[in-house]
Amino acid sequence: MIVGFAFFYIYHHLQGDKAISIESIIQYLSIKEVLILLLFTSANWFFEVLKWQNLVNSFKKISFFEAAQQTFGSLTASIFTPNRIGEYGAKMLYFKKENAKRIVLLNFVHNSSQMLATTLFGVIGMFFSTFNIQHSTFKILVFIGIGIAILIAVFFRKIEIYGFSIQKIIDKIKKLDKNIFFKTVGFSIFRYIIFSTQFLILLLFFDAEIEVKTAFLTIFTMYFLASILPSIHIMDVAIKGSVALYLFSKIGVEDWKILTVTSLMWFFNLVLPVVLGSYFVLRFKPKTTE
Repeated sequence: MIVGFAFFYIYHHLQGDKAISIESIIQYLSIKEVLILLLFTSANWFFEVLKWQNLVNSFKKISFFEAAQQTFGSLTASIFTPNRIGEYGAKMLYFKKENAKRIVLLNFVHNSSQMLATTLFGVIGMFFSTFNIQHSTFKILVFIGIGIAILIAVFFRKIEIYGFSIQKIIDKIKKLDKNIFFKTVGFSIFRYIIFSTQFLILLLFFDAEIEVKTAFLTIFTMYFLASILPSIHIMDVAIKGSVALYLFSKIGVEDWKILTVTSLMWFFNLVLPVVLGSYFVLRFKPKTTE
């Protein structure tokens, strides 16, 4: 069912007015460019798998291939859930029940480290970007929102929900080996730089008239704004596409180029991994013994 729905959603998205123009892709992308994009996608997911392997190795040694199975399989199983929350349950299935809480914590660190990288670069992007007054007002509102979220986290950190609280999570993270934690953050930063650069390269492939510095600041801002909006992961392209359309149109990039680039990023960094993950889902066997 998971694999069937995954392919249905992918097929459905590529129909009608949401379809990627094959003619425009062929015009701007040769086999050489496609291979370059595949190289960036491979590097992106290499660090994602490495990040998960690094975290799981804190209590149990697993191979890179096992980490890949768990990463891509859980991705496929979670694309229909808001903000990939289903990934928590999917990854638990690869381990014994007594390790469930540990896996939830490690996956929280896994995702939070990526969000940390997105936030850090996003704040830089928003602070140094030069848009109109309306955008400046919007930046102020976003920073106020971040401040409120931090205050809520500080004052309500001890409130428990289903046995979890912010304070308990912080205490658990403190017990995690520092080398493993900093490696995780490092892998997240590397991964962020890779797919941000891939986005820029796609813009250049489509002859977008934009300075590299301006492009990076806008990309950082786009990923940050898109990340704080709740969405189902399979439809993430719609969120990023609309945010990218708003931001890049302010600096003169043609609409069709923005939408094509975001669709190709979605295809290379979600559709292809989901296809690979579908294979692992079909071969999945629940973990019963250590």
